[in-house]
Amino acid sequence: MCFSIGFLHAIEIANLSQAVDVAGKQRMYTQRMLKDYAMIGLQNNFGNPKEDLTKIMANFENHLDSLIAFNKEPKTEESLLKVKKLWVPIKQALNEPPSKDKAGKMQEDLEALLKQSNEAVGLFAKQTGKESGEIINISGRQRMLSQRMASLYMLKVWGVNDPQFKKKMDASMKLFKDSLDRLMKSDMNTPEITALLKKAERAFKFFEIMNRSKSKFIPALIYKKSNEILKNMNTATGLYAAQEGK
Repeated sequence: MCFSIGFLHAIEIANLSQAVDVAGKQRMYTQRMLKDYAMIGLQNNFGNPKEDLTKIMANFENHLDSLIAFNKEPKTEESLLKVKKLWVPIKQALNEPPSKDKAGKMQEDLEALLKQSNEAVGLFAKQTGKESGEIINISGRQRMLSQRMASLYMLKVWGVNDPQFKKKMDASMKLFKDSLDRLMKSDMNTPEITALLKKAERAFKFFEIMNRSKSKFIPALIYKKSNEILKNMNTATGLYAAQEGK
């Protein structure tokens, strides 16, 4: 499950559209870290979650520094510095062995990091002053939702009790479906982007079936399907951002 999703140690952000794309990845990373944390806790090595978690943590930090260095707008800077403050204790906790007892707290902390990261993306999208900035933002958010749906299921399989599970899952799935419908109608779509959106839609059907089922699903299958959506939506988001960067 090794595909290029930005495993870089330093990135150069060239324009606002790229900043929206990179900031959007930060949202996804919060949920991917939670997914990896649960997989390690389950002692399931599919996709090598230990190695993936190390890479994602490094990416999150480096991307955050790159966004802070690129940004020139005070309100966005304030938002990014809040992200940095939240990240410090989370990073420390992620470096400790995963524990089911601490998983609920980890989920809450990463949820707070997700919300703050989401605010930062919205501010970058607003800076573009264009409809295209919002399309890049929505497309990028699909990456996060793929990992969110997977992490929620991983925690459930692990036996972590979340009384809000159904509410969070239903909301995530509705947002994914509604966002996909909006993206399908975008004037920015090329044949390549449309094909990627359709691939993501096909993989999403797995989550729809799983959400209706009473059975427990295999973590490896959840991991695989979530990464299929992630890979296709990451490429689509990059293509949307590249159109603006020309």
